[in-house]
Parts: sequence; structure tokens; C-alpha cells
Amino acid sequence: MSIPDIVYKGHGTGNDFVIYADPDGQYEPTAEEVRHITDRHFGIGGDGLIRLTHPRDVSDLGEATVESLEDAGAQWFMDYRNADGSLAQMCGNGTRVSALFAQKVALDSGFNPQEGSSTAGEASAERSNHAFILGTRAGVKKIRAIRDDPVLGTQLFQVDMGPWSVGPADEYTVTLPTFEGRAMGTYADLGNPHIVVVAQNHSDNTTLKRQAAQSDLGEVSQLDLTRAPIVQPALESGQNVEFLEVMSTDSTADAGTANMRVNERGVGETLSCGTGLCASAAVLRGFTGIGHWTIGVPGGTLRVDVEPDRVLLTGTARIVARIEL
Repeated sequence: MSIPDIVYKGHGTGNDFVIYADPDGQYEPTAEEVRHITDRHFGIGGDGLIRLTHPRDVSDLGEATVESLEDAGAQWFMDYRNADGSLAQMCGNGTRVSALFAQKVALDSGFNPQEGSSTAGEASAERSNHAFILGTRAGVKKIRAIRDDPVLGTQLFQVDMGPWSVGPADEYTVTLPTFEGRAMGTYADLGNPHIVVVAQNHSDNTTLKRQAAQSDLGEVSQLDLTRAPIVQPALESGQNVEFLEVMSTDSTADAGTANMRVNERGVGETLSCGTGLCASAAVLRGFTGIGHWTIGVPGGTLRVDVEPDRVLLTGTARIVARIEL
């Protein structure tokens, strides 16, 4: 078996993973092993598997990619697999869990505060100047621990998700296998491909009212996302599909709030999706000009700050178990 005897279970706002350290490059899992260990009935269960290892020990990375990651300071790589065993370019929630895991198991001594020396908030403040540099298939991501927040929670990490892009509005038609009706979606690239649908709107924004009026799927909270949405024209790579309920917009404060549900390719519906949150905020920025969004998902609340050349994602991370297989 190419998975070590000791693994851990973690999650970022309910997006859960089996995670383990592989500092010697011995434990690259097969697709079958990933499917088995992430099975919620016959395995540990999770939306995916994270192997934290060195870039040179990831077999699908070319030499040029490895050198680029190492030149950028990425000593560690998040080798992420979806629950169906397929490779994924990125996982926003997984980067925060990887950073917390690295701290807990002391993979990076410069990112490991002395346990018991301070309160959680003080420890976050002490660590705020240290960035954990993490390689991914979508490039290098920098993650910082930040102070606790009354809305977002504790054990918060902010991830610089890097550049983003959004395609023309409403180029895709989205339907659901078990629901009548359709909606229009907009493509966004955050390392993973996304189709974002504004399905409901409670704000006064005229553009969002028009977007929501194109959807006759009904309430976001009632959608059946157990099966993958049908997207036309189809993307060869597949895609994550986000359904948004916009709650408020404030152009003066440059802030908005929304709720999101998502069906992830290779997984199904998840309680949270980091790249999906960023894609949603980027699309909303295009419609409204607002760059700062607080977005609720079934697993919690996160903040997304969309800047011209990057997106910042802030949310919690947890390690919940150490497991001996």
C-alpha cells in the first residue's frame, strides 16, 4: 500500500480531507487507494486526499515546473487528489488545512509557534509575519495565519490565491438532472475551472437583479446538487458549478454578502469550495464592481477579497483526528 500507516483528518469550513506527510517521497497514492480511503462508508471519508511532500517527489510534475516551484521558495507541495482519484490543480480550503497541518507536525519550524505560549489570538498575531509557501499544480500559494474574527471564527488562515480570470457573462447554460428550469453561468478560472450562476438576488443592484431573473431553478437552498449539473457548451476538463444567493451589496463600502452552494467535479456537493468562493467573488466583482465579499457556505463563512492581480481567501482550518490505518 502506498499510503503511510499514520494519516490525519482535517477540514476547511467542512471541506474535508485525509492528509499525510511524505517527506521522503515514498507514498504517492494510486487512484484506487484514494477512492478507498476517502470512501465515507468503507474508508475514512473525505472530499479528497492531500499528500504533503516535496515538489521533486510528485511524478506528474515536469522538471521545469519543479524548478519554478523551488525557485519561488516552495519546499512543500500539496499533492491533491479528488475523492474519485483524479488529480486536481488546486484546492483553496486544502491550502489552509495544509498550512495548519504543516504547523502542527512542524514541517516548517519557522511556521510553528511554541505550543502553550499564548492564546490562539496572540499566537495568530505572532505568526502573522510568516508565510507558508506551498506549491500546487496551479502554482505557488502563500498562506498566513491571522487573528481570530467574530464572523469568520478561529484558527484563520489567509491564502493568496494568485491571479484570476473571468470570461464573458452568461456564455453557459446550466441545468440540473432532477430539477426543471435552467440558469445562465459565467466561466471563471482560479486554477480550477468554474461556472458561476447568480440564481437568487436580494440586493438592490440592477445587474444582479437581471442576472437572477434569468434563472428559474428556484431557491438555492432547495437545489438538488447530489448529481453533477449539466453545462452547455460542455468543458472538456469538467468543472465546478457554483450557485449564488446574493444577500446584500454596498458600493460605498465596497462590500457584499452572499450564500453559495457548489457541486465539485470528481466529488459531488461539498460543504465548501475555496476556489469556488474565489471564482464566485470574481464574477460578482465583474457584475457589481464590488471587490470584498463575505460568503456563507453550508460549512461556515469566509471572506474573499478580489484585487486586480490576485484573490485573497480567508477562512478557518481544523485538524480533527490522527488515524492509524
